[in-house]
Amino acid sequence: MSHSVELNEVGMTFGRTRAVGDVSFNVEGGEFFSILGPSGCGKTTILRMIAGFLQPTEGRISIGGRDMAGLGPNQRPTAMIFQSLALFPLMPVWENIAFGLEARGASKAERRRRADELLKLIALEGYGDRMPGELSGGQRQRVAIARALAVEPQVLLLDEPLSALDLKLRQHMRAELRALQKRTGVTFIYITHDQSEALAMSDRIAVMSAGVLQQVGTPRDLYDNPATPFVATFVGETNVIAGKVTAIDMSVATVETGLGVMRGRAGDGLAVGQAARLYVRPEALVSGTDVPNAITASVQRIDFEGAFALAHGTLDDGSALVASIPSTALHAAPAIGSRATFGFDPAHAVVLPHG
Repeated sequence: MSHSVELNEVGMTFGRTRAVGDVSFNVEGGEFFSILGPSGCGKTTILRMIAGFLQPTEGRISIGGRDMAGLGPNQRPTAMIFQSLALFPLMPVWENIAFGLEARGASKAERRRRADELLKLIALEGYGDRMPGELSGGQRQRVAIARALAVEPQVLLLDEPLSALDLKLRQHMRAELRALQKRTGVTFIYITHDQSEALAMSDRIAVMSAGVLQQVGTPRDLYDNPATPFVATFVGETNVIAGKVTAIDMSVATVETGLGVMRGRAGDGLAVGQAARLYVRPEALVSGTDVPNAITASVQRIDFEGAFALAHGTLDDGSALVASIPSTALHAAPAIGSRATFGFDPAHAVVLPHG
């Protein structure tokens, strides 16, 4: 059985530096849970505290309902995969996988049997006698995962394991990791700074910024319903329009902006008279003159992305605008250098407090 993980007001201080502050969240057993944020936000520090390489300055970490205070890495039901993978280059693949079993006193025959089972699980059956240097980057990644699974952890901790791979291989390995997690049922806690990676793979995501937990939710919830300005701008691309709240009617906020009156869904903590920002995704913008929340931009360029194109423009207040256009509608895209009007449904924008 996989284990749940609970962080209760966990903090970490190095000297005078507050790396992590009062972080609380729960990871369900068997969940693929990601911690997402930019470099230096504290996500790896959290992972190392869960693994037992660091003891939190305050707060409590529990795994499977058991307090982990004072327990080192070898006393916890966890295994960790580092960014570097750290495979032994002079040791064949099967011995790399079974390395942790030798320390537990397993016989050579038992170690080989278990290694072969895991090689089959990661779709590398027959590769046991090869050396790590004979494998591709993606194959070495799978061997590192098999080595971690060999010791039968209840929680697998992954610290940006795909960052060294090229784009195509990263995308392929995302699907493989997700499928492997579902097959094994092991709880995965995955660290990444790549929002598309987190959105594609995770059951839920915790978003971090400067040591502070911003929001925890499903990928769709974080994208559609960001709770803070940081989440709105970090998770996916968005357009930001500054203004002041003049009315809140039920769940719709009216904002006076330099581009005119705009309306969007009212976020938590919003009040009339407050400075605010309206956030609207590029794909929520539609072109045309007869649209709600109309804004006009001078089109600077159109970037073709394959399935869609991004029209980049400048609004009348000098701020940037990005609108997504499906490839099937490119024939009707505004011309570069022209002025084009876009609008959006209030239900597809969110208004959050600013400052």
